[in-house]
Amino acid sequence: MNHGFVKIAVATPKIKVCDVEFNTDECIRLFNLASNDGAKVVLFPELALTGATCGDMFFSDRLISSALDGLRNFVYASAMTDTVAIIGLPMVCSDKLYSCAAVVQGGQILGIVPKTNISERCGRWFTACPDMNYSYMFDDNVLMFGNKQIFVCRNMPEFKFGVEFYDDLCAPVSPSCDLTVAGANMIFCPGSERYTVDSDKEQIMLSTAQSKKLACGYIIASGNMNESTTDGVFGGSAFICEDGEILAQKSAFGEELLLSEIDVNKLASLKRRSKIFGNKTAYEYCEMEFDIECEQTVLTRIIRANPFIPEDKNAAATQYEAILSIQAQGLAKRLVAAYAKKAVIGISGGLDSTLAIMVMARAMNILGRPMTDIVAVTMPCFGTTKRTKDNATVICRELGVDFRCVNISDSVSLHLKDIGHDINKHDVTYENAQARERTQVIMDIANIEGGFVVGTGDMSELALGWATYNGDHMSMYGVNASIPKTLVRELVSYCASLEEENGNKELADALNDVVGTPVSPELLPADASGNIAQKTEDLVGPYEIHDFYMYYMLKYGFTPSKLYRMAIYALGDKFDSDTLLKWLEVFVKRFFAQQFKRSCLPDGPAVTDISLSPRGGLVMPSDAVASLWIKEIQELKNN
Repeated sequence: MNHGFVKIAVATPKIKVCDVEFNTDECIRLFNLASNDGAKVVLFPELALTGATCGDMFFSDRLISSALDGLRNFVYASAMTDTVAIIGLPMVCSDKLYSCAAVVQGGQILGIVPKTNISERCGRWFTACPDMNYSYMFDDNVLMFGNKQIFVCRNMPEFKFGVEFYDDLCAPVSPSCDLTVAGANMIFCPGSERYTVDSDKEQIMLSTAQSKKLACGYIIASGNMNESTTDGVFGGSAFICEDGEILAQKSAFGEELLLSEIDVNKLASLKRRSKIFGNKTAYEYCEMEFDIECEQTVLTRIIRANPFIPEDKNAAATQYEAILSIQAQGLAKRLVAAYAKKAVIGISGGLDSTLAIMVMARAMNILGRPMTDIVAVTMPCFGTTKRTKDNATVICRELGVDFRCVNISDSVSLHLKDIGHDINKHDVTYENAQARERTQVIMDIANIEGGFVVGTGDMSELALGWATYNGDHMSMYGVNASIPKTLVRELVSYCASLEEENGNKELADALNDVVGTPVSPELLPADASGNIAQKTEDLVGPYEIHDFYMYYMLKYGFTPSKLYRMAIYALGDKFDSDTLLKWLEVFVKRFFAQQFKRSCLPDGPAVTDISLSPRGGLVMPSDAVASLWIKEIQELKNN
């Protein structure tokens, strides 16, 4: 459970209807299997000890008393492990029959949760849960009986869960709403649903939506297998969801166990950032405490290696269209608001400026303006290669923009001479002089044309501070400001596919070649063969790694040790652990040291819920120090 990962199991036993002894043995067997696999919570379906299709046998004292005996045997069997079980059975309280879930751990019952909402099918036998918690005597123990219970791990406070039933989930207002507001980060949902052609679809829709809305883990056990087939078939589907995503699912008639890991630190972080979740109902809830030994959870869940890029390739085009539309609509509105006659861009033939000019073309289409209202300026200097210049030329020609070339070699050489800098000394002054000269050129052209400059810098560069202050750092509107480098590449590739579909092969080929060109500011001379010598990722590290760290650090506030562990798990097949640790240290150091550049960023549209904007995104002092994070990284190096 280190780093907040709690392994969860859903068990769907093959039961015999009304045979409590057999069912109990099956539940104990699956519980032990799940516990041996490292599960810390095992969820069983509703009425697992008796079966959910007992009909009027639920009125039988013999069945009820046998179910209690089955619970006693299950409790006894749980004594050798700290794994929590949530197991269903019918129970009588104050002469009323309830469908209940007993929460069991370490040889004791932590609490009894009855079903709150009773469907028409179950209303013949069961009563709805009372509005408040009651004391319930079970053998010599006084237990809490009610739906206002939150089960809290003492030695891992983020590990807090509640229980509701599938009929509760389907109600207009479910108990999980108040349970999560009161502090629960996971909801366990035992069900007893017949399997139909639409049932999995419905359960996926409900569980993912609930887990997203409530920023929680949502776990469903939809029914026992081998229930009575008198009026239907029970398939035993199961789902483990987290914040709107399915971590694992088990199809009907499949395996008996489903396992995955819920990240309770992530869920707690989401709630801390949201003002929707408060404590207004917490006083009504009882916290039932338990202890679990913290250990390193073996991960099996998916941790996205490229979290900014859609996993579903079929849905990617829709998302890419949405992103490009956000960028283009934002720019179109700004052009109108600023009364800009032209939009000016420095076009290098690299990824960022290519994406920006494709967005500009869309903005002009939105406004019904000619492409010649885009002034694209290529500004070759000491490091410009034929490949990038040719790509820039083709792209601008095929788009039909006002394309200009301003060679800045002489002006930069003169400037370096004026300030007494040796032109053969290829240091940061040599590089930044070129970047600032380019910005000056396009700013002045914008003044001449009555327009403004469109910025091209992306979010990954801003996170690392890989931008020249008052050079490419500045613009009147930065369309790529919230697009990370890994996503920039995908968007340009998507634009290429569109152009190919439209029959514009020359533009498509140029865009595809941009995608295949090494990322470089081209501020140092090319190699002897005329190829790019200055490769950004050789200097600051692979953007795939940095985007991974940026996403999980900014969205969830994860510690360096957790980021490193996740990176090894998600990216370990491509990068070794030493490489991942090296670039983690670089990322943290640069991220803190370069905040001053982000504190004065131009406006730009956010396309995801992660933004570095000092206004609506990242609020961070420019002189914050990274010592706490670096100390943890040093400890990782020493271990």
